Amino acid sequence: MRVALASLSADPDSRNEDFAAAAPGAAVLLDGAGVGSAETAETGCTHGVAWFSSTLGSLLLRSITVQPARPLADCLADSIGLVRALHENACDLTYRASPTSTVVAVRAGGGVLEYLVLGDSSLLLADKGGGADVVTDRRLDEVGKRLRGPLDALPTGSPEHSAALAEYRDALTGLRNRPGGFWIAGPDPRAAEHALTGAVPLESLASVTLLSDGATRLVDRFQLADWRQTLAVLDSSGPDELIRRVREVEAGDPDGRRWPRGKARDDATVLHWVLP
Repeated sequence: MRVALASLSADPDSRNEDFAAAAPGAAVLLDGAGVGSAETAETGCTHGVAWFSSTLGSLLLRSITVQPARPLADCLADSIGLVRALHENACDLTYRASPTSTVVAVRAGGGVLEYLVLGDSSLLLADKGGGADVVTDRRLDEVGKRLRGPLDALPTGSPEHSAALAEYRDALTGLRNRPGGFWIAGPDPRAAEHALTGAVPLESLASVTLLSDGATRLVDRFQLADWRQTLAVLDSSGPDELIRRVREVEAGDPDGRRWPRGKARDDATVLHWVLP
């Protein structure tokens, strides 16, 4: 199993809330989210977002590898329940801004690659014929488009933008894990029922790539590359080069004038698995 992994926090002084790991025949990537990563008063959790995403990711990877016949969605539900049990007595998990995370999980077995995607991280599947298919849960994007107008009109990082971003996040939280909104891993295992799942023949695949939304910005935010070009970078230079290119573009538009966005930079993680 040949895997290349790179992950970079949005800021050198902040904790990286992404998590990615691989085991023989399996891989996971999670992108943690919350109103305040380590601010108990804002999240209701004494542990913070980075703890949530890394703990859930570790338990999920273990579950999908030791239970190869159990569906990925069931493994995710089990893992969410275990994380809940670890901190429900110390943290207020009923708080609206309790830590959450996107999830991408893949597992090879029986001649197929099973996959699960929940939230706005992405799974990029490269076939041996040179094609590229991406699996992304667009429900958060669709909700966000309805709410982002006032936010995108302001310079990223300005006081006005920060205030509008807080209002935007609060509105998003009200639509989390409910019909008409979007679904993400949090305190409730039932969110796993709403993940996108599927399977593709292993023999058709050249590589499998898991990406947080901070790493897909060249394609879906900046529109400076397509998925085939992204694969070309990964195959020739690896995940570090893809993240470097994202950071280069972000640095050229620090105020979000050309590409409005909630964060000037975001945690960026790529796990690139090349199949034999």
